[in-house]
Order: sequence, then C-alpha cells, then structure tokens
Amino acid sequence: MNVSLSGATRVVGLFGYPVGHSRSPAMQNAAFQARGLDCVYVPFNVHPEQLPEAVEAIRSLGMVGVNLTIPHKQNVIELLDMVNEDARQIGSVNTIVNVGGVLEGYSTDGQGFIRALKEAWKSPEGRKVVVLGAGGTARATVFALIKSGAEVAIANRTISRAEELAEAVYKNFAGLRITAMTLESAAARYSIKNADLVVNCTSVGMFPNVDAQPIPMDYLHPKLFVYDQIYNPWETRLLAAAKRLGCGVANGAGMLVHQGAIAFELWTGQTAPVEAMWETMRE
Repeated sequence: MNVSLSGATRVVGLFGYPVGHSRSPAMQNAAFQARGLDCVYVPFNVHPEQLPEAVEAIRSLGMVGVNLTIPHKQNVIELLDMVNEDARQIGSVNTIVNVGGVLEGYSTDGQGFIRALKEAWKSPEGRKVVVLGAGGTARATVFALIKSGAEVAIANRTISRAEELAEAVYKNFAGLRITAMTLESAAARYSIKNADLVVNCTSVGMFPNVDAQPIPMDYLHPKLFVYDQIYNPWETRLLAAAKRLGCGVANGAGMLVHQGAIAFELWTGQTAPVEAMWETMRE
C-alpha cells in the first residue's frame, strides 16, 4: 500500500510503548485511502515519561488525533480537556480527537469488542464470562460485557488489580458484586470450567513472547468460546490449544477493526470503510 503525502496531509497518530507490533497503521491508512482523505496514520513510540509532551504535541502540530495503547490508556486522562462519560466511567481512553485545540478523550474498546464478539460468536447477554486481566482494555471489556447483560468474573496475575476493577464495577453498577481472583487459583479454574466465554485482555502470548500463555490449558473445556484480544501472532498458544480441544475461537483482529472504525468516525465524521479495514487485517 502506497501512502501519498502532500503539503495539506493531516496526521493521526498511535501512542504506545512499544508500538512496533501494531497493525493499526496499515488498517487506518487503508481506511483513509478508501474514503479519499488526505490523512496519514503514524505510530509513535512514546515512553511513559514522555506522554505529557506527546499529548501537547497533538495540539502544537495540529494533529487530527491519536489512538493510545499500552501503557497510556489510563495515565492520559488527566492530560485531556474533555473525557466522555463512558471513558471516564471506565477510567481508560484509547482515542483522542483534536477539536480546534481542545483534546477530547473517548474509549472505543468496549463497543469495538462487543461488535467483534457478536460477529465472531453471539451476544454475551445472559452468558457466564471470565475476563483475564485488569488493565485499561480489561476495564473497557468488563464494563461493556456488564452493559450487554453478561455475568462477569475477573482473573488477574495480581489480586489487588482484580479487586480494584471489581470495586470500580461495584461503584458504577449500583452495587453489583463480581468475583475477583488470581489467574492460577482454584477459583479461576472453577469459574472457567463453568463459563461460556473467556476473554484474554492480557498481553501474555503477544509477539515476541509467543510461547507464553495466560492460564493453564487444563482450565479449558470444549463448550467454551475463547476470545484472545491479541492479534499478533494471529493464532496465540491459547487459541491453538482451545482449537485442539474443540472450542470456538477468535483473535483480536475483529476488535481492532471495530474499535478502529469507531475511532475513524470520531476523527473524520465519515462512515468507516469496515470491509477495507478487514481486508487489510487479513492480508
């Protein structure tokens, strides 16, 4: 894919640390080309200590906006002029829109995940779900699942982070209590054995550490649907094991496409070319 630049080309960015694995640049640049927009999407490797300067550069350089990925989704909030209600409730921002120098923060992860899940499997309404992880993406995923009517439990490497997320659910959903546990606990094994869906929101198994796995494989059962939000590699060790067992599986490509489509619409005001974005991801 050739990206054409001109003196009028506007810049959209991706801030993360690291960002070398991301397929968002290829996907979003394909979307801009499909809509005939003179925009370019560029990844920026932003160290956590450099985040305030990088955010200010959105204003000073007149950028259209940016996406944010690990580890910036929560720390960026205090640097923005406005954060929409969903993002503030979640405590995580993955999309910034520059509106005449006013930086607005949004979270498209939760909506993108639910759209992708329905596309790959079914609605989570009434389903038992175990979410692995307790970071920014996990927060968005948990909140979106609860709003969709799912029964959710959280398993994380450290119990304190899982409990923090469970407390955030309690405060935002009228005193709803959900289970928080460690990844390798008996409680996690029992919960997954009795779940309909498990969602990996950790980075365990992501390139280059492709041999890692977030949970022991004997937790899985054939009636389980396994959604791994990692998309590089395309098939993680978790998904490969789940497939061998007969589970339904999906990787994070669909979530990336759908959350990216929502972000594209926030930046441009145009309907996202979802098929062009999917085509790029498949390639």
